[in-house]
Amino acid sequence: MVNAQLTAGICERLVNTTNQEEVDALYSSEPTVQILSIKKVGPTSGANAVDRYRIIVSDGEHFTQAMMATQLNHFVEEGLVGKNTIVIIEKFTSNFVQEKRLLIVLALRVVAQTNEKIGNPQGLQPPPGSEATTPAVTKPASTAAPSSAAAAASSSTLTIPSATTISTNRHPGQQNRGGKNPVIFPIEGLSPYQNNWTIKARVTQKSDIRTWANQRGEGKLFNVTLMDDSGEIRATGFNTVVDELYEKLQEGKVYFISKARVNLSKKKFNPTNNEYELSLERNTEIEECRDLTNIPVVHYNFTDLKNLGDLAKDSTCDVVGIVTEIGPTSELTSRFNKTIVKRELTIVDRSGFSVRLTLWGKQAQEFNPSSKAVIAWKNVKVGDFGGRSLSMMSTSMMEINPDIPEAHALRGWYDAGGSSSEFKSQTTSNFSGGSGAFNRDDIRFFNDVREAELGMHGDKAEYFSARGTIMHVRPENLAYPACQTQGCNKKVIEQHDGWRCERCDRSWDKPSYRYIVSMAVADHSGQAWLQGFNDAGQTVFNMTADELMEIKDRDDEKFNKIIEGTIGTQFNFTCRAKQETFNDQARVRYGIQKILPLDYKEEGKHLMALLSSDWAK
Repeated sequence: MVNAQLTAGICERLVNTTNQEEVDALYSSEPTVQILSIKKVGPTSGANAVDRYRIIVSDGEHFTQAMMATQLNHFVEEGLVGKNTIVIIEKFTSNFVQEKRLLIVLALRVVAQTNEKIGNPQGLQPPPGSEATTPAVTKPASTAAPSSAAAAASSSTLTIPSATTISTNRHPGQQNRGGKNPVIFPIEGLSPYQNNWTIKARVTQKSDIRTWANQRGEGKLFNVTLMDDSGEIRATGFNTVVDELYEKLQEGKVYFISKARVNLSKKKFNPTNNEYELSLERNTEIEECRDLTNIPVVHYNFTDLKNLGDLAKDSTCDVVGIVTEIGPTSELTSRFNKTIVKRELTIVDRSGFSVRLTLWGKQAQEFNPSSKAVIAWKNVKVGDFGGRSLSMMSTSMMEINPDIPEAHALRGWYDAGGSSSEFKSQTTSNFSGGSGAFNRDDIRFFNDVREAELGMHGDKAEYFSARGTIMHVRPENLAYPACQTQGCNKKVIEQHDGWRCERCDRSWDKPSYRYIVSMAVADHSGQAWLQGFNDAGQTVFNMTADELMEIKDRDDEKFNKIIEGTIGTQFNFTCRAKQETFNDQARVRYGIQKILPLDYKEEGKHLMALLSSDWAK
């Protein structure tokens, strides 16, 4: 017989207590209970859905149902918790479903394993008349509500990233109709079944304002990702709400939020790991929290870069890494004719692997840490271009040099000698689409590229990394006059009323010049002509095309000196080889996908690693 004392009467008190002060006391009581059964509840729809476990807990007298937060799944999967296991529930909350309280276990500690059931526990029923004293429950306008607490538990998503503490702080600025300050709800406790709630959450991400226009009219929206110690949820505001709340909600700050509508999550547009989402309305109340106690902190569940191959395409993960390469910003035009700015980084970690990670939009433009910074990313998307790659999304979060143990350990390892390690890339240089990642381990000599006939194998483009020295830059047609409309970039024609863009049907006083560079680049094996566009020209000349064209117009001698100054400069290239037909003659065109100035410190470390590897052989 196991010598363990269960907390007598705890199940009945948890289910039937309605006095709020007594409920608050129960939440901090850490009861000892026995788990009578465990049942896996399959994931709901959505790429980020995960399994959950429904459990029956007993105090020896009664039993009741509960759900385990997904952060505790490993207890079941590793065999630490099973049938009849005795545990201490360290942290928990509850949710009302069909006017019954469903427990949500957030953290637990195993006391003992046993094959025996303690006592003869019975099921619980709410006492007569208790429905009148339970908190008001607003049922969603769906055709059918869950038939029981168990059924509702099966449809709940619990995706809490780490052990959490449920705050019982009161909102200092609001009161309910009974005159009491409302309890701060955990985000994981929100559902359409409650209407009187207040959350205390940190804004981890805020989108730009987006507009739309269709047959039904025009509008605008923005969204924010909110996080507390229990989980995260997306909130969206439309039209007039954008004007009222966009500037009020700032990334990194903590707010008390209430009177927003809780809806089922539209997984097509909402990648957050929550079954619900919030709709911000005109009567939504938002108040900044200036009390620095019990502030929600970001919890990470880091994946080693070496394990990215085990993750499914389009899944999300958290990673922490050292930034070893920072690429320049570049632009691409979406299928909706919208210009998107991107920047690519290469990161490494202690697992000995590297991967390409892409930043987009404002994050790409404003990214300015020096190389070798430690950065933690939360909720980045896994791609499969050329092996494995990572990409930030609208719901992703980035922390530079975070004050967390994993970041400190990574910094110590890198500075103590990890920087000289030879990293295996999860992202190869031979992939399709976008701009490529330079790979020192896959550098091809120009003569080898020609002999391998890269780009001549059908219509598919092929990619390679190279290192070469500029031997000549064609000064003719070095840039073209482009439309000033953002995202257009089409060539404009000078007319009597200015520079006209036929595509936009607009005229400008002057054009915006963009590079179109053709240059001969050589290594020890031979030479190749490479073609590049605006980002390549800015890297080579270290100035915009407008600046260079202005110099050309007023000072030919200075312009020629700038052209001559590029001769002999060396760069790392990622190139795209593709066969094209011109005047009925097939030829291979080598386009510059990425151009990087040499980092001699990194090059030296790479050579040292190669020498050490050869010496070991």
